[in-house]
Order: sequence, then C-alpha cells, then structure tokens
Amino acid sequence: MDLLLSIPSPSINGFQLGPVKIHFYALCILAGIVLAYWLTSRRWQARGGRPQTVETIVMWAVPLGIIGSRVYHVVTHWGDYFGEGARGNPWAIWEGGLAIFGAIIFGALGAAIAARITGAKLSAFADALAPGLILAQAIGRLGNWFNQELFGGPDDGPLGLEIEPQYRPADMKDVETFQPTFLYELSWNLAGGLLLLWLDRKFALGKGKLFTLYLVIYGTGRFVIEGIRTDPSYMWGPLRTNQVTALVIAVIGLVLFLLFLKFRPGREEVVEIGATETTTDGADPDSEDDPAVETADDSAAESEPAEEAETEGEQADATDTDAEGDATEPRPEEPAKD
Repeated sequence: MDLLLSIPSPSINGFQLGPVKIHFYALCILAGIVLAYWLTSRRWQARGGRPQTVETIVMWAVPLGIIGSRVYHVVTHWGDYFGEGARGNPWAIWEGGLAIFGAIIFGALGAAIAARITGAKLSAFADALAPGLILAQAIGRLGNWFNQELFGGPDDGPLGLEIEPQYRPADMKDVETFQPTFLYELSWNLAGGLLLLWLDRKFALGKGKLFTLYLVIYGTGRFVIEGIRTDPSYMWGPLRTNQVTALVIAVIGLVLFLLFLKFRPGREEVVEIGATETTTDGADPDSEDDPAVETADDSAAESEPAEEAETEGEQADATDTDAEGDATEPRPEEPAKD
C-alpha cells in the first residue's frame, strides 16, 4: 500500500542517559505538569492568592494524582497485570498506563487536603486550575504517540497514523494506518483550554463554575474519542469502561454547573484566608510596603527636620534680638580712677 499522506509514528520512544532510560512519555507528562503549574500560578495570583499556596497544593496533588492515575489504570485493566497470561508490570508507569480519571479523583483529594492546610478556597483554586489542567492533558497525549498506543480503528485517509507491526492488534497485523485518537484528543483539549480561558475572561466565572465546565468539555470529548479506540477494555454493555466514566463526569459537571449558576452566583472576592484583596494596580492596601504609606512616612520624616530647623532659626533670631537690645542700652558710667 502506498502511503501518499499519513502521520508517521516516532521510531524511538526515549533515549539513554547513562544507566537511565528517559522515556518521552514521561517527559510529555512532566511538560504538561509544568504548563499547568505556570498557568495556574498566574491565574491564582491574579485572583489575589499567594504563590506559595500553589506550590503547597501541587506538592500534595501531583504525587497523589500520579498514584491515582496508575491505580485506576491497573484496576480497569486487571487482566493485563494479574491472573493467567498477564504480562504487564503494574509498577512500570514509563511503559504507559496513566488514567486521567484516577488522576482527577486522587489529585482532587490532595488539593482538598492542601487547601485545608493553606486556607485556600477549593472552588476558587479549581477554577484557576481548570484551563491549565486540560491543556496539560493535551500535551500528555503526545506520550501516546511516542509509545504507539491507544489508537483507533483502520484509517487509510490523510490522517492515518502509521503503526509498526509489533504494536498493532493481533487481528489487524495487515493494517498499516489507524485513526490517530491521540491527535483527536490533543486537539479537543487544546480547543477546550482556550475556550475556558475565553469564558472566564468574558464572564468572570467563579465559585467552581469554570471547573464544572471543564468536566463537561473533557468528559464529552473523551466519551466520543474513547469509543474509537481499539485497545482492550472492560465493557459495560456496548460502552467501554472509560466511556462510562467520561459520561458520568460530563453529566455531573453539567448538573453542578446549572446548580452553581442558580445557587452560587458571582465570584469569590477573597480566595484564601489571610490573603488580602489587591488594588487595581496590584498594590496591597494593607501591606507595610505600600508605596502610598511609604510616601507619607517619607514626607513626615522630611518635615520633622524642617520644623526643627525652623524652630532653631526662631530661637537664633530671638537670641540675636536680645543681643542687639543689650548693645543699645546705656551703660552705667564707671567711676573715675585716681
């Protein structure tokens, strides 16, 4: 078959660095985490939050999220790792198998713990996180491209993804190109992230509403794209396990969004305990480093020496006047000397 136009898969999925092999899949995940951290930190500080709060929440949410993503994947692919004929290593996360649904559940638990510790409002932080989270998922999908995994059915169109024989399903060894579901989800998540940023800028969504829209956007896209994939999965009737989970998440997100619109209107004015509201120019009105306060203090400090100098001047004038008065007074005549 002549492949006039198709998407090639990378010939390698990592590189050797001394005794350690660095997998591109892991680098894609890390790049997504860095992007999410950077964007969330900027958005959180713009809402009046403290940057160290983001660091604390990340330290809790990321490790728990990674653990949860692996646990969810192993549980939903139990036969690949345990039982007769199992060949997978449940600890080998570098080989792929990090489920975003597990990351969301466990990561949310970690964020809730950290929010309690720092005094941050969890709903406000979730809103700050939502665009960065779905953009991070977009980058993470590139890892599936490097691993040549999680692709769809046969596709001989211009977007057909070339898959090497050892990665093809057993009943499709003669098929050369497949649907690039990694690209579908990458594109969907990228568009979803930009949409969330626009919606937040346009309507100033708060109190958890932006995060519920993230659940709707991601859940809807994942439900459709999951149905195209050919990798093994437990089934719930005609639906794959992840399709069921995606559908549940999308429905929960939609219901919560409508409830929040009605019962939680507006947006938080203060996003964490102890963090003060910022002024329009970004200065903290209660800060000791407030430029206005410093200016007033400097003016007062400058006026004190001036007042002292003026007082000293008046005293000097009074002394001079007394001296002049003494000079003009007639002196008593001295007795004549013999």
